[in-house]
Amino acid sequence: MNNFFITFHNIWNAKELRKKIITTLGFLLIYRFAAYVPIPGINPLGISDFMKNFNPGSKGLMQILSSFTGGAFNRASVLALGVMPYISASIIIQLMCLIIPTLQRVQKDGESGRKQISLMTRWLTVILCLIQAPVYLISLTKQFIPFLSYSSISKTYLIDINSFYGKTLFWGIGIMVLTSGTLFTMWLGDKITDKGIGNGISLIIMSGIIARFPEAVSKEILSKIEIGNGGFIVLFFEFLLWLLVVLFSIIIIQAIRKIPVQYVSHYKSLSSNSKLIQKRHQYIPLKMTAAGVMPIIFSQAIMLFPLTFSEYVNNNKMKNFFHLFQDVYGLWYNLTFFLLVIIFTFFYTAISIPVNQMADDLKRNGGHIPKIKPGKETAEYIDHVLSNITIPGAVLLGIIAILPSVVYRSIGITQNFSLFYGGTSLLIVVGVILDVIQQVNIYLLNYHYDGLMMMKKKDSKFRYFNKN
Repeated sequence: MNNFFITFHNIWNAKELRKKIITTLGFLLIYRFAAYVPIPGINPLGISDFMKNFNPGSKGLMQILSSFTGGAFNRASVLALGVMPYISASIIIQLMCLIIPTLQRVQKDGESGRKQISLMTRWLTVILCLIQAPVYLISLTKQFIPFLSYSSISKTYLIDINSFYGKTLFWGIGIMVLTSGTLFTMWLGDKITDKGIGNGISLIIMSGIIARFPEAVSKEILSKIEIGNGGFIVLFFEFLLWLLVVLFSIIIIQAIRKIPVQYVSHYKSLSSNSKLIQKRHQYIPLKMTAAGVMPIIFSQAIMLFPLTFSEYVNNNKMKNFFHLFQDVYGLWYNLTFFLLVIIFTFFYTAISIPVNQMADDLKRNGGHIPKIKPGKETAEYIDHVLSNITIPGAVLLGIIAILPSVVYRSIGITQNFSLFYGGTSLLIVVGVILDVIQQVNIYLLNYHYDGLMMMKKKDSKFRYFNKN
């Protein structure tokens, strides 16, 4: 506990770091405020009625969607789409860079290439917003809530949707507002990255997830203190299990396999012109979960298709088939989800880690793996090691992905709190917090180093004047 206060004191004394943290918190506060601003023409009070009457399985799926936007999705907020269109655009552009040679050359073009890729990602985000915004508005007006142009608070009509002008105005404003909300969220994320600390987009997603945590904990406590639900003893074991899951997630994220590497460098001896050889020992760190949370995000995006298209299918057999995958706590949903996470873990690891390029770079820089020949054999060895550590990593990611359903079914934890027992939410929160802690430690190290150098300069000046 003493170390915590010392660290907090050091952070507060580091002026630049303190300014960055305050700036980050300020931008996140703006985002959280905007998440409560409703879309013009929609009565947000009708959403609560929809969520109460929705079936439990699909409701859990809606809660997963809402967790990425901090509840803005369920509130019909102007930020209802959140950063999901931007994430989808980034994934598409990243995959296209691996497939299209022209984009590969642009990506390797240094800073100018990164700017072009970023510009393409933003334009693709706008296109995806123009597609997703109408789908979201259709869902609001026909599936999720009854459209209410009549405000229950002010008792006045907002938009007359019975007229052609009213419909055109509603759809035009809705699409424009939702698209602008996503672009505004991207702008906030860029500002946090530039002037704050940590990755802005990741922090925005994490803030939305954490915003639902107090409500989930309070509902869990209220449900357990009721008669017959176990009381505080069950709560103690539930939170103990949750802490173990968090610790397990941290271990998985930080687990690496070190491949030893030797670099041979030549230099001339001072006593003669003969060249001596010096060996420098380093290692290549390969993460057990090199794909991070991307496999879970990919898999979850695919599992959302049954919810999206089930209402538009007229065939009863297809409807029954889609219904099997709408229950996030059902057997078929979790089995399919588990297999998809494993498949996408191998796929994303294969496309994100260039094994052949790593082997070529080692050979070019005079490095080699002990007892392994440079070139092709090095690439095969790295690929073999990567495959061996990816197998347990993929299985463990799959277990974490379906863990919320397991604890909900077997232990009886409430739906809201079960989402924090694993899945994308927990991995994103743990990963972002670890990244922020690492950056804070770097700033503190630089702060202490600069302070030490200033003390040395003052000491050297003091000695110089004393000599004179």
